[in-house]
Amino acid sequence: MVRHVRVGVIGAGQLARMMIPAAIELGVELRVLAEADGMAAGLAADRVGDYTDIETVLPFAREVDVVTFDHEHVPQDVLRALVEAGIRVHPGPDALRFAQDKLLMRERLSDLGLPVPEWARVSSPDQLDAFIAEHGGSAVVKTPRGGYDGKGVRVVRTAAEVAEWFAAVAEDGRDGALLVEELVDFRRELAQLVARRPSGEVVAWPLVETVQVGGVCSEVIAPAPHSAGRLADVAADVAVAIAEGLDVTGVLAVEMFETTDDRVLVNELAMRPHNSGHWSMDGATTGQFEQHLRAVLDLPLGGTGCHAEWAVMVNLLGGPAEGTLAERYADALASHPTVKIHNYGKEPRPGRKVGHVTAIGDDLDDAVYEARAAAAALQD
Repeated sequence: MVRHVRVGVIGAGQLARMMIPAAIELGVELRVLAEADGMAAGLAADRVGDYTDIETVLPFAREVDVVTFDHEHVPQDVLRALVEAGIRVHPGPDALRFAQDKLLMRERLSDLGLPVPEWARVSSPDQLDAFIAEHGGSAVVKTPRGGYDGKGVRVVRTAAEVAEWFAAVAEDGRDGALLVEELVDFRRELAQLVARRPSGEVVAWPLVETVQVGGVCSEVIAPAPHSAGRLADVAADVAVAIAEGLDVTGVLAVEMFETTDDRVLVNELAMRPHNSGHWSMDGATTGQFEQHLRAVLDLPLGGTGCHAEWAVMVNLLGGPAEGTLAERYADALASHPTVKIHNYGKEPRPGRKVGHVTAIGDDLDDAVYEARAAAAALQD
């Protein structure tokens, strides 16, 4: 009997789910440690358990060749215990700590000389009010840990607006510090995805433009319009420098601002496949999920060229008010036969990412129309 290479994924959300087809194509056995029954990647769930408990994670990890992640929330003590047990972990704890703690991330990127918004560590309301006063009367405050999709981020004019955050981080046993940043005057939001394998090979996909609604990614256009040349080169260089400087293995997503004075500033990092890269499943030679598996297994990385001039991805947020996505397939597919639907197998809920659609083509307006219209047919 042939033994397949085994990749263990901690976390059973939609990212783990979308690794399953890529694993099948590569002949890789994918095993998933799910947080609970009925999650999106339950199709490949090897076991259900607490990813913060080393006694749960270690037996799972010992049965695979490499461990990777659907999210960045596995505690550092668990990650380091896996490494000490001789288990390959990609990305490793030394890299993941920068994705888990925004203050550490800002400090490291600043040390590397990479472009970031003006920022400070603030441990008291007085320090925060002073920063706000020095930066035009408003600023962005972030909790160092746990925020995503707009959570843990507030635009404030006074420290009183985040008083409970100071109390919460103090109770967490930390120094009570929050991250404060200048409120960037940006033209648009961009994302640069790269993948890096342990032996050092790095590849980059085209720079993309992302559209946020309520702090959640709504649409992605690949490549970002009007980005050829210097902008694309700078963004790729910054992302590669981060991947190398932080020793990231696997897919790395670097969310960026394009400012009104033509700078590129790093906003957030994700050390895993990312929403801004979902278009690549249908629009690129190598999709991000296959590439992530290649990278963590230290296999040669695939090409990142596009199948067409444009790819447009639209998230399905919330799903239909009644029934399921599948019940809308007949009308949506008949009206938009060139669009690809990706269903995450989640129960509809307001604001929840339950799937996405992708349209590719050589006319941007047509691709945008098809993707938006198909998404509307599936959830309105």
